[in-house]
Amino acid sequence: MTDAKLWSIFVDAALINNFVLAYFLGICPFLGVSSKLETATRMGLAVSFVMLVASICAYTINLLLAAVNAPYLRIISYILVIASTVQLVEMLVRKISPATFRAMGIYLPLITTNCAILGLALFQTNRGYGFSQAVVFALGAGAGFALALVLMAGIREKLELGNVPDLVRGTAAALVVAGILSMSFMGFAGLGR
Repeated sequence: MTDAKLWSIFVDAALINNFVLAYFLGICPFLGVSSKLETATRMGLAVSFVMLVASICAYTINLLLAAVNAPYLRIISYILVIASTVQLVEMLVRKISPATFRAMGIYLPLITTNCAILGLALFQTNRGYGFSQAVVFALGAGAGFALALVLMAGIREKLELGNVPDLVRGTAAALVVAGILSMSFMGFAGLGR
């Protein structure tokens, strides 16, 4: 595998087919945690770490299940690995930074049910990625997820300082900004060909 191909996989996952802004996976933490830049950054890092570990485990699980001819166990195996990884991340964040743990609230345990992480495992399996491709795909997807969270948080913080009519404050403004961000990421579609 050439570096250009790996680079292409990274750019595709981070920008062109961003999990949040193109596939609309992981919308719950995207809208819930993106009100403060610091919280969004840490959530982006946590999700990126879980994506990386889930990708490596999904690759290994896929090999094992293919060896014993049991591909029907793929999804349940992926879910178990994701749930275990999220528990590990939750314990680490609680121990390392209790303030961040409290700031993330319910959204940290909800990484377990984040469809972006399960989507990552299924996409890489369906695309037949090798180990290095799967790792690069996970890094790109994590970077894209974190980028979407940080962009949204930065814009939402600016909106709180601006003169926004009461009619569109809060959720309405967040949804409008999310739509505009999604449309702007559609401009990266030409990079993939």
